[in-house]
Amino acid sequence: MKTLYLLALALGSSMAAQTITFKGCYNLFDNQNFVFTKSGVDAYNKNIYITTPVDGQPCGGLGSCEFKIQWNNALTRWEFLADTGNGTFVNPNLIYYNSTGNGASSKPPSNTFGLWVENTTVTGGQCGGNLTGTNSTMTGDVSSSSLATVDVTKSKIQIFPNPVSDIIRISGIDNGQTIQIYNVDGRLVQSEAFDQKIDVSQLSSGVYILRVSTKNFESHEFKFVKK
Repeated sequence: MKTLYLLALALGSSMAAQTITFKGCYNLFDNQNFVFTKSGVDAYNKNIYITTPVDGQPCGGLGSCEFKIQWNNALTRWEFLADTGNGTFVNPNLIYYNSTGNGASSKPPSNTFGLWVENTTVTGGQCGGNLTGTNSTMTGDVSSSSLATVDVTKSKIQIFPNPVSDIIRISGIDNGQTIQIYNVDGRLVQSEAFDQKIDVSQLSSGVYILRVSTKNFESHEFKFVKK
C-alpha cells in the first residue's frame, strides 16, 4: 500500500462542525482516533467527510494518514477512502465499502449498520475483516438505523409476505428504478429493474436486505427472510 499523504483542504469557518470519530484497522492505522469533519454535500445530497487536522496524522509507518468517507452513486454504496498522493484523492485506495447501510440517508452508516466490507485487495487483510463493534468504533454523524431518516416514508411502503417462499411484493413505490438484494455478508445476489413483484424462489434460505432505488435517487431498504 502506498504512503498516505496529507490533504490540504481549507474548511469554511462558517460551516457547522459535523464530525465522525473512527478507530479501527489497527495494523495499518495504529490504535488511535481519526476525526472526520463534514466538508460538503455532493450532487446526490450525501455528506462528504474528510479527516482533520488538515496537516495529517501519523499512522503505522504509512506516513500521514488522510481519509475520506463519501457516497459512490454509480455503485450505490458508501466508501471509506485513503489518500494515495499529495492530498488530491484523485486515485484513492478503497479501504472499506458499505452497500447495505441506509442509502436514503445523507449520513454514512455506522460500523454496526449494514456491513462495512474490508477491501482486502488493498489492505492485504491487515484490517482484521469487516468493521464490527468489536474491532472498531465509528461514532458521531452516522446512521445506526434506517428508521431514523425514512420512518415517515417507510410507513407508506411495505414488502410482503415476510418471511417469503417465492414472490415478494412491494407496495407504496410508484417511481422505482432498480431492485438489489444482498445477503448478510454484503454480497449482491440479485439485481433487476424495478417491479412490484420479485421472484426470490431461487435464493437459499436465510436473511437478506432488499434495496429499492427510485428515479429521484432515493433508496429504501428492507430486511426479509427467505424460507
